[in-house]
Amino acid sequence: MHMLPTPGELSPIRTMAGGSVANTIRGLAAGFGISCNIVGACGDDEQGQMFLTNMKMSGVNLPQLRIKRGPTGQCVCLVDAEGNRTMRPCLSDAVRLQATELSRDDFRGSQWVVLNGYGFYGEKLVERAVSLAKQDGACISMDLASFEVVRNFRSQLLGLLESGKVDLCFANEDEARELMSGEPNADAESALEFLANYCRWAVVMLGPKGCIARHGKEIARVPAIEGAEVIDTTGAGDLFASGFLYGMIKGLPLADCCRMGCCSGGAVVRALGGEVSPENWQWAYKQMQVIGLPPPNFAQGSIRDSTN
Repeated sequence: MHMLPTPGELSPIRTMAGGSVANTIRGLAAGFGISCNIVGACGDDEQGQMFLTNMKMSGVNLPQLRIKRGPTGQCVCLVDAEGNRTMRPCLSDAVRLQATELSRDDFRGSQWVVLNGYGFYGEKLVERAVSLAKQDGACISMDLASFEVVRNFRSQLLGLLESGKVDLCFANEDEARELMSGEPNADAESALEFLANYCRWAVVMLGPKGCIARHGKEIARVPAIEGAEVIDTTGAGDLFASGFLYGMIKGLPLADCCRMGCCSGGAVVRALGGEVSPENWQWAYKQMQVIGLPPPNFAQGSIRDSTN
């Protein structure tokens, strides 16, 4: 992470474990107490060890994580003073998980399998993961990742959506516009309707405007949480997905799933990087209480302690 400085200031640089799906899984485990495994690969280098250590400390289970000889993928995030960020990944020689390495054992017993559009860079990786997970009865959550992914892998993405195997799909406004490019209406509402034609649940995240979501004929429009000072938007969508999925797992109504997502997404933007600090999880739990949502059971005591 590299915060772009204002004139006369030093630029803070922070190195941390991340990745879109990893951010979501870490949020579910550390912030919501959900048992999570990560399926993937990392290198046997310093960055790979950092990733392993961070995921373990966050409570993520790692038996399906392959450690390979070679470098771990990295990404430079440039963040300006308003919290806007640009990401430049370096994956050219990084170790990768191959589709042929996956088996049903990787997904056995899973209620949800969380995937991301970046997986399309691995040949047939997403398709193989979806097929195996569905064989074991899991639901599929898919994040469109970036407008570049939607543009570069449009045919693969549309084929996957049209298969009806994606149960829940997340998109942000940029991805929504790219998805609907060439259509008369290329806005968030149109993208939501399009995704809902193929997925049981569809969500378009609107940044500071909150989100819109649809399940069948039900539509929820939820504003962002007030008071979330924006330092860095890295991981906002990933952590929104953590909260939304937690709501789904707990059987909450659609609007409350959105509110959960807004709480956890609002927590991560309050600091540099895509990981929520313990202090910012406390902030998120307090916001849940304020808007009438039940915080995770394990957090109840810590919320009371922090208010004393």
